[in-house]
Amino acid sequence: MIRYALSCADGHQFESWFANSAAFDKQQKRALVSCPVCGSTKVEKAIMAPRLARADVEEAAPPAPPPAAPEAPPPSASVFPPMPLPPGKTAVAMMSPQERELRKKLKELRDHVTKNAHYVGPRFPEEARKMHYGEIEHRSIYGEASPDEAKALHEEGIEFHPLPVLPDDHN
Repeated sequence: MIRYALSCADGHQFESWFANSAAFDKQQKRALVSCPVCGSTKVEKAIMAPRLARADVEEAAPPAPPPAAPEAPPPSASVFPPMPLPPGKTAVAMMSPQERELRKKLKELRDHVTKNAHYVGPRFPEEARKMHYGEIEHRSIYGEASPDEAKALHEEGIEFHPLPVLPDDHN
């Protein structure tokens, strides 16, 4: 993981974590890195003092990365790509009470959408465009979109949000 000090075209300063420098470059090129203040995607690395480790002092672990702010990246995109695991191993985590509450709320949100919206499956991009351009009446829908389809919807200014997928869903 690497933390960068960043600034947008309007001069807002902020920090963000990336899997590596190539991940930052790739996300910046695709306009997936945005200012949390103004939303600008014209973001550059700011000057940052290097962090040097001293051999005579035990270094504390770096702070955990902040939670990713909801943006409009493609539903399958992730700010932090999955870490490679050795064969036969599964990623696990212990959650705080606050994290369990957030997980519960995410599940409630997903359940609400799937109960109250119309499932359109792979026709999601087509249906979303028709509603956005006024060809059909707006209604709540959900379905699937490839990363390329989601990127195209985002570039057209069509608002959509990925449905949360929780680890329980795969058990």
